[in-house]
Amino acid sequence: MAQTRRDQSVAAVRHFNRFYTQKIGVLTDGLLQSEFSLTEARLFYELHHREAPTAAELSRELALDPGYLSRLLRSFSNQGLIERVPSALDGRQHLLRLSAKGEQAYARLNNRSEDSIRTLLSTLRGDERERIVEAMRVIEELLDEKKPRASAESVVLRPHRPGDIGWVIQRHGELYSQEYGWDERFEALVAGIASKFILELQPERERCWIAELNGRSVGSVFLVSESKTVAKLRLLLVEPSARGLGVGTRLVDACIRFAREAGYRKVRLWTDSQLLAARHLYEQAGFERISSEPHSDFGEGLVSETWELKF
Repeated sequence: MAQTRRDQSVAAVRHFNRFYTQKIGVLTDGLLQSEFSLTEARLFYELHHREAPTAAELSRELALDPGYLSRLLRSFSNQGLIERVPSALDGRQHLLRLSAKGEQAYARLNNRSEDSIRTLLSTLRGDERERIVEAMRVIEELLDEKKPRASAESVVLRPHRPGDIGWVIQRHGELYSQEYGWDERFEALVAGIASKFILELQPERERCWIAELNGRSVGSVFLVSESKTVAKLRLLLVEPSARGLGVGTRLVDACIRFAREAGYRKVRLWTDSQLLAARHLYEQAGFERISSEPHSDFGEGLVSETWELKF
């Protein structure tokens, strides 16, 4: 099964590559109706944005064979597009920079590229453009090996705002189906809890927190009132991409602090025996399991558990 999913992922990426390279017009001999190839245009970009790099630096940045890069640079030099300046630190090296003619050629390519992308996006609504940009950002974030990995300090907790509740419902339905095989009845339960929270919200005694990482929602938790003295922790969720950053701990801690400040005497929660990571968080926070019973509300062989933390 895992191999089948990997094969499907490979096929999907290859399909997207074929679609996108055709869409942005990089398959023709001359990029953007110019005399330059895609690689040459990328070389122009690096020479324009770098402060007199060496050929070795360009080779590393572009992952180009040094021999192939040398031929490209020789062609640029013959066309009068670049200048070579001896390095003041190492006389054996030459620094590279675009000539005036090279800067003009880069400006033409850059303007054509911006116009091409602007045209590509012009038929889309604002929200559709945002979806495309966000999807590209996620691809870059996950595949960029040189980019520093996210840290716990990058995560912020904030109150909910319009759109968040729908996200909470959707991600609970998707993740619990993918990871545990729970059916749509669980999503219906989440929708009911979330809807009641919005419609009957007591701001001084109830709260929702959304965890954000680089502007993207990666977690949630709710604290709601069960009685004057008992609060319920509900809908704890951490996206797979943010696990290992302490997001779950921070969300649970936020609930506990708020419950103390609001005057509750205990916090109660429901979970399932399958949810090992969540159960570990609750144990660390001082919760104790007080009851359990089998159920089949969202699938077969499930065991419901109730946990409590007394102040």
